[in-house]
This record gives sequence, structure tokens and C-alpha cells, in this order.
Amino acid sequence: MIVSPLLIAIILQYLSRKSNKMMKVLTLSEWIPVPFMAFVLMSVIGSQITKILSDLHVVSSVAPIYICFMILAPFIGNFSGKMFNLPVDLKRTLAFSSSTRNALVVLPLALSLPSQWSTIVTTVIVTQTLVELMSELVYIKLIPKFIIS
Repeated sequence: MIVSPLLIAIILQYLSRKSNKMMKVLTLSEWIPVPFMAFVLMSVIGSQITKILSDLHVVSSVAPIYICFMILAPFIGNFSGKMFNLPVDLKRTLAFSSSTRNALVVLPLALSLPSQWSTIVTTVIVTQTLVELMSELVYIKLIPKFIIS
């Protein structure tokens, strides 16, 4: 499940160097992950929203941790970029990407836990994802304003 998309991507990259038609396919396929990710997020959050609403005490205890991380991570990414004298665009990339994780990857593991743990872990994972997504919307506006040449 993980290896096949990787192999398809490698083959597509390789073939796109040899053929204009394959380069067009590659160009068209660049945006496919965006609607698929939106669909996955809507599905996951929609299927788990009742757990989140029933465990608001868990959300209220972990959300501040995620928010603090989301505030600090761009500064750490920018500092790392400065340490290595990277250009502005790479500093912005580091600031943005240092705060993003893919917690949904471990969601299937969380759902396989015993019921009492599954509910709490799922709530934590979905909460982290929601805080991360909201923070990324803020980053899109703020990071270019604060990390300048």
C-alpha cells in the first residue's frame, strides 16, 4: 500500500524525462493529492467527530500543547535556516514544514487499540490534525511577512 504509489511516482518521473506526453501526465497528476487529502480529512474527521465531542476534556488538555508547538516550530525552522545560511525561500520552507506532521498515518494503529485506548488516542490524533491545519492557514499569511531577505 505504501510502496506502490512510490514506485508509480518513480516510474512516472523517469518516463517524463523521455516523453512529452508523460511530462503532461506528470504535470496533470501534481494536483491529484490535494483533493484526495481533502477527501481523507473529511472522511476521518467526519467518522471521528462523535469521539471528539464526547471527549472534549481530552481535547482541552492536549490542544494547548499542540498550539504551543505550532507557535514555536516556525521559529525553530527559521533559526535552522539561518544557521545554515539558507536562502529566504528555504527558510520559509523549513519554518512551514518543521511544524507539520502526518499524524493521520498512525490513525489505523490507534483504531486497532482496545476500545478504551482507541477513543482517547483517536481524539488526540484528530485534534492535533485540526490544530495543525488551522495553523497552516495562518502560516501561509504570516511566514512570508516575517521571514524576509
